Amino acid sequence: MSLAPVMGPRASGAAVVAVPPLAAAPSLRVRAVSDYERLVELEPVWNRLLDEAGIDHPFLSHEWVRTWWECFGAGQRLYVLVVEADGEPVAIAPLMVGRGRLYGVSLRWLQLIANAHTQRCDFIVGRRGEAVYEAIWRHLSSAEVAWDVLVLPQLPAGSGTLEHLPELARQDGFRVGVWRSVDSPRLPVAGTWEDYVGRLAPKHRSNLRNRLRRLEERGKVALEVVTDCGPALEDGLRLEAAAWKGEAGTAIRCRPELSRFYTRLASWAAKRGWLRLQFLTVGGRRVAFAYSLCYKNTIFLLKPGYDPDYARYSPSNLLCYLVLRDAFAARITAHDFLGANDDWKREWTSEARPHFWLFVFGGTPRARLLYFTKFSLLPWIKREYHAWRSRGGRRRPGAP
Repeated sequence: MSLAPVMGPRASGAAVVAVPPLAAAPSLRVRAVSDYERLVELEPVWNRLLDEAGIDHPFLSHEWVRTWWECFGAGQRLYVLVVEADGEPVAIAPLMVGRGRLYGVSLRWLQLIANAHTQRCDFIVGRRGEAVYEAIWRHLSSAEVAWDVLVLPQLPAGSGTLEHLPELARQDGFRVGVWRSVDSPRLPVAGTWEDYVGRLAPKHRSNLRNRLRRLEERGKVALEVVTDCGPALEDGLRLEAAAWKGEAGTAIRCRPELSRFYTRLASWAAKRGWLRLQFLTVGGRRVAFAYSLCYKNTIFLLKPGYDPDYARYSPSNLLCYLVLRDAFAARITAHDFLGANDDWKREWTSEARPHFWLFVFGGTPRARLLYFTKFSLLPWIKREYHAWRSRGGRRRPGAP
């Protein structure tokens, strides 16, 4: 599901809405941050709450969200909710307000600050979880900001938001839908490298050995890891666009906002010690690339690429082999492949983390129509189509 945002009004300052007293937490209140300068000022509190909440990925870090907003935020309005207990921040809901279209219907939406390049998202909730979710929901369901659909994409399995928000919304008569997104492959790095390789499928191991041997005939094969944002990034982005991504127009270099985002991302990630630009080199020549971040001792693979002249050697797989070997040696905790559970990723791991999109629909006629379309009509059409295909395209007996 994609929402194409259009230009909406911008607001300044921070609106404060007192939440009605809660039996479990009478001192909670919610304030809305709606201008960029105050978003920047939140950095120390934001990243402290990340640690308190046990967030184990970089996609909710203040650096990521701020850079995202600088590069993709045009046409949308910040609406970051800060929950405070006795004046101390205990949670953040990084939201934005916008307008878009879904199934041809114009709508007003509230959404987490994210797009297709945000692999995992959520609210940042440290202490007093259940009461905090109630406070956030009471604020969202108030009339301060009008919305047709609340869209919370890429919530990981086990998210407190998935556990608490749907029930709160249903209790108030809102329609709720949950859509399963991708299961992202993840490899826990445990034991020895030799034991891990020994558990890989024999055919996979054989292919790796054969291709590595053939590639070594063209020059010394090595892993190069760059941790600063310099000329190596341009080499990496060139490789990322060199094969099918460049032809399809989906490569980073094909869109100015993507190039700007990943360049700025690399700059602050290098300052934090998170950046890992990983290259497969042959005789000193860079032939495959992985744009990765090392966050809380886990490697996150954001963008791979390779030189199509070396395609017959499976350079991306060989690079993965060397990166994982290095991860075992460095005692990395895990390697998160992110994205969909593609065949080539399943050759390396059988573990995957499910993700979900949570939709809450307001009480307007168009919101009710959208709920019916997405969670009743379209699933029915899909079921009927698959049933029709299973019958070989024939009508059901007795059907007109």
